[in-house]
Amino acid sequence: MSTVIINSLEELEQYEGQDLGISEYHTITQEQINQFAAATLDFQWIHTDPEKAKAESPFGATIAHGYLTVALLPYLWTQVAQIENLKMQVNYEIEALRFNQAVTVNSEVRLRAKVLTVKNLRGTAKARIEVIMEVKDAKKPAFSGIITFLYHFL
Repeated sequence: MSTVIINSLEELEQYEGQDLGISEYHTITQEQINQFAAATLDFQWIHTDPEKAKAESPFGATIAHGYLTVALLPYLWTQVAQIENLKMQVNYEIEALRFNQAVTVNSEVRLRAKVLTVKNLRGTAKARIEVIMEVKDAKKPAFSGIITFLYHFL
């Protein structure tokens, strides 16, 4: 799994319609879940109480917040593609985000990405990327959707 290096709008346009790659696996720990709960003030027991989750949850363990898995996008995206020579990058949009299954604590997740479209907006690239967060040894992904980045190249 090698990272694609993209240095310009023209290079990014060459990947339109192509799979870019897959990130490395990342393990979601209880500590990370707890830190996310603290940051978002979402302390629902299904996320933060391992004993109760083991006894009462249909998943048999705590689960990551759905938005925690989404928040991992920037980290995992940089393992798939490094966009260089930028003045600025802006997260612009998330379309059709669908959570497909819960991610239990200590699951390993990775990101699969495909460039759907690249539009040149007067020198700024508007890139729509299909993203799928896979869960190791699971049939369904954690989520799927389309993210849009605006890349302001030098």
